[in-house]
Amino acid sequence: MMVRWSIFCCNIFLLLSFLIRGLRFMCVFRFKLWWMTQRMGTCGQDIPYETQFLIVEVRNGSNLLGRSGGAHPTALYAVFLPILEDDFRAVLQGNERNELEICLESGDPTVDKSEGRRLVFVAAGADPFDLIGNAVKTVEGHLQTFSHRERKRIPDMLNWFGWCTWDAFYTDVTAEGVKRGLESFKNGGISPKFVIIDDGWQSVGMDATSVGNYADNTANFAIRLTHIKENHKFQKNGKEDHRVDDPALGLRHIVTEIKEQHDVKYVYVWHAITGHWGGVKPDVNEMANYESKMTYPIPSPGVESNEQCDILKSIATNGLGLVNPDKAFNFYSDLHSYLASAGIDGVKVDV
Repeated sequence: MMVRWSIFCCNIFLLLSFLIRGLRFMCVFRFKLWWMTQRMGTCGQDIPYETQFLIVEVRNGSNLLGRSGGAHPTALYAVFLPILEDDFRAVLQGNERNELEICLESGDPTVDKSEGRRLVFVAAGADPFDLIGNAVKTVEGHLQTFSHRERKRIPDMLNWFGWCTWDAFYTDVTAEGVKRGLESFKNGGISPKFVIIDDGWQSVGMDATSVGNYADNTANFAIRLTHIKENHKFQKNGKEDHRVDDPALGLRHIVTEIKEQHDVKYVYVWHAITGHWGGVKPDVNEMANYESKMTYPIPSPGVESNEQCDILKSIATNGLGLVNPDKAFNFYSDLHSYLASAGIDGVKVDV
């Protein structure tokens, strides 16, 4: 669908002249801030907020395709792909009249107007699998802002069995714990070829005025990054509140050991896209070069309508330490360069 649109508010709803009633559909929607799931139904009112993909089984003669039906209507499929363009993103949702709506949102009260040409891409075809693949490729060609999966190189680590430390340790992970975990696998006759050291290895701290928020007694979403390098748990003979400057005694020592003694091919570590859940702490000397400033996110109404999220409330209340956009390249370059020097092969990033 190619239409011209102008927006003069940070959130707007547009009604599509599509009625979905008695037609099977499958959609994928954002039910949490960072998680997607699927839903199936037969009525437009069953299409939830924050739907980012929709495929509908239609027939000749339906109002979706506008074709005349024969004695034996043929099943066809229509796919809807909401588009991200300029400062606004589009998502789909149904209403109580079983109509399909587009919700456009900037996510920023200061961004209240924009103009573009693309809201939702719509295509139809007889084979749903070919239809979806071709639709994504068509949008790729128009926007030229992403690559279809067929054009992406698959990391070699996906060819191997691996282990992520999260469910074993949560944020209590330590270098010794990683070694014990690999020994346990070895004793069971299994040798993971890659390891992901999840949340718990970084140097972090809370503000004096922050209110801690622990999700299922695991991650604290009120803490912020205080240093590029690892915390004492991943320094050789490390002690709390004491930093080791020798790189060989930092993260590198555990990475080297598990690669050599357990034949691990790849070691990844976790970090949030903002550094940590609470961002980068503004008032610490070690992070001053990145000029972090406190911001207070405004939750998306669509996400909140699907599920109230205490974690999102915590981040909105305690704020997020965001690196100066002009310093973002330096921040990621410094972080990833240090990790590479320690033998880390990649990162798992939560958004």
